[in-house]
Amino acid sequence: MIPVRGYEGRRVAVLGLGRSGLATASALEAGGAEPLLWDDSPEARENAEGQGFTCHDLTKSGAWDDVAALIVSPGIPHLYPQPNKVIAAAWEAGVPVDNDIGLFFRSFATQEWNNFDTAPRVIAVTGSNGKSTTAALIHHILQSVGRPAQLAGNIGRGVLDIDPAHDGEVVVLELSSYQTDLARALTPDIAVFTNLSPDHLDRHGGMGGYFAAKRRLFAEGGPDRAVIGVDEAEGQFLAGQMSEGASDDRVIRVSVDRKLTGPGWAVFARKGFLSEYRKGRQVGSVDLRAIRGLPGSHNHQNACCAYAALRTLGLAPKVIAQGLESFEGLPHRSQIVAEADGVTYVNDSKATNVDSAAKALQAFDRIRWIAGGLGKDGGLGGLLPHLSVVEKAYLIGHSARDFALELGETPHEVCETMAVAVARAAEDAQEGETVLLAPAAASFDQYPNFEKRGEDFMAEVARVLKK
Repeated sequence: MIPVRGYEGRRVAVLGLGRSGLATASALEAGGAEPLLWDDSPEARENAEGQGFTCHDLTKSGAWDDVAALIVSPGIPHLYPQPNKVIAAAWEAGVPVDNDIGLFFRSFATQEWNNFDTAPRVIAVTGSNGKSTTAALIHHILQSVGRPAQLAGNIGRGVLDIDPAHDGEVVVLELSSYQTDLARALTPDIAVFTNLSPDHLDRHGGMGGYFAAKRRLFAEGGPDRAVIGVDEAEGQFLAGQMSEGASDDRVIRVSVDRKLTGPGWAVFARKGFLSEYRKGRQVGSVDLRAIRGLPGSHNHQNACCAYAALRTLGLAPKVIAQGLESFEGLPHRSQIVAEADGVTYVNDSKATNVDSAAKALQAFDRIRWIAGGLGKDGGLGGLLPHLSVVEKAYLIGHSARDFALELGETPHEVCETMAVAVARAAEDAQEGETVLLAPAAASFDQYPNFEKRGEDFMAEVARVLKK
């Protein structure tokens, strides 16, 4: 646990009593603060009180007397589509609003670090797609070379739930826009921006607000190094803002669309080959084509981002390459779950939007595509250029019939349930084809989260293959 510093002897309110809220309360208590917990759910409050915490009704008059700060769980909207009433009350009372990410960055470094030979480092990864895989990949490679490392944030453990740093340790954080948007302190040593595509737009008031939330990771504290994907205009803008000139190697530009030239530092992938250039000369390369855990150009972008971040720590290209080769991928992200009779079954349940589903479709040939769920604004328009590899689509969930209307001449079948879709896809699949779950939709119509949807896909695949 990371004890929260700066609130000793003071009362701090905590809104939202899920995993991060309870971890925040414990960390505040460990740092000498008095946490006052609140959640709209009576069950959540009862659970918190059962763990020894004090609940404090933040909706009542006088609730904010002598409260030093309000710490908000990331899932609670604070501004758009409208402010949460408790957060609005904190603003009205002049109480600062923060989240656990802000508390982490103000509390992680301690006086004990003065006795370390090598100061701990923090690598923070954000972006629309690939941030989980990139963060996990960095962590995996650090572990593979024996470097002490912890993985936390939007993946793994909560940021305040990790262990205090060891000499030379690296903490790798995956940070969503929900987490970066509200944090009052954001000071990673290395910040990574993978890419940007429309997502969570209602939460951020549009695309500009969404990008602004991501940009805060770079603008608020100024990392020592910035690894930035420049295949979108926003990434190019961000790289330009962070850089003092073309040769400024504090910014590492990353691309999977083109070769990057110039006097600066760049990492790019073309036709499955990763290349690192510095001052106009190639200084490293990795063949990514045969790495099963990183299929497709979107995973090659993840590999480039991870490679660049690790190079800033001094790891050699060959060492990083060995770590890339041993990476097996993350669950629910281009995860190969079975192979039978020449057919490969791939679980990409995390592909909850059109952009991530498009990347999954580009990673394989001859696809039996399982898609659908709770569709997002805009429908499947962005996927239409990538449907030539789809042998047939098997549509599930709330948006199945809406998706069917958009697929045009692409063969498709409305299956509604995962069980029917997997059974029909497996029955139709021929040798050399891939049965791919890449929903292009949220899971909440049929499942509590994308993980449960992916687990259901894997269970149905296992059931069908046992017959």
